Amino acid sequence: MPRTHERTFRIRHYECDAYENVYYTNYLRYMQETAMDASAAAGFRAEWYASRGFVWLVRDTEIEYIEPLRYGDTVRVKTWVRNMRQALSKRAYELYRERDNAIVARAHTDWAFIELATGKPARITQEFRDAFFPEGAPPEEGRERFPTPPPAPDGAYTQRRRVEWRDIDPAQHVNNSVYLAYSEDCAVEASTACGWAPSRLRELGVSLEIARCRIEYRTPAVLNDELTVTTWLSDVQSNRATRYFSLDRNGTSLSRAFAEMRCIDCLTREARDFPNGYLATIAPSISQTNET
Repeated sequence: MPRTHERTFRIRHYECDAYENVYYTNYLRYMQETAMDASAAAGFRAEWYASRGFVWLVRDTEIEYIEPLRYGDTVRVKTWVRNMRQALSKRAYELYRERDNAIVARAHTDWAFIELATGKPARITQEFRDAFFPEGAPPEEGRERFPTPPPAPDGAYTQRRRVEWRDIDPAQHVNNSVYLAYSEDCAVEASTACGWAPSRLRELGVSLEIARCRIEYRTPAVLNDELTVTTWLSDVQSNRATRYFSLDRNGTSLSRAFAEMRCIDCLTREARDFPNGYLATIAPSISQTNET
């Protein structure tokens, strides 16, 4: 059995959105903190990495959102290393709401072991395998490649933004959770530009909720970078769709992501069809390969 580690977080009011649910980005932050604690508990503290010139960087994250977290909740994050292969370590997570022990999210992240002097991946040593798999490491898994997104239509929405100081973490680049925040912001702005601001949806008693998302990190963004975030839709049905994102800097792809979203009733959380007129309004932003 792999070594497991758990940590709890109390949900703060400023971590919640206008629907009173925890921002999706904060799930990533809870996971990242728990992973760092798990590494320290296994004997690999920040000082250990600094003295040897290594660091772990996130390469790919996938999250399934099952139940929303709200202000006042306490969430328990359980994590373990599922697999190690050469320079990549796949870490799994389960998030539980403490008051009823309900599972609220599942996730896994590919962490890359990086040598700071070269900025290149380094082979994970046996020391890590022994620490995280005390009973022996499982067979290596192949990495599931990020799916090729459908082509962006002419009506894809583009947002331009500059990396700000608040986006930068101790590794001197944009923190992995901030990329998801950029995507969230772009999606809301795109919907608003089509006449479907969150406030209008809420007045109709519905919300657009993410059921699953995946984000691939390709090249780091740094302070004052001018970024382009582009979003479009595919697989659009009566009450669900997949929204794609591309984040670029001067033509260089920094990350790409997709989010499977669904339309739900704000009160009952049951599935609802998109409001009348919604699909017609967003039609220009739907990829021509859309499957209905």
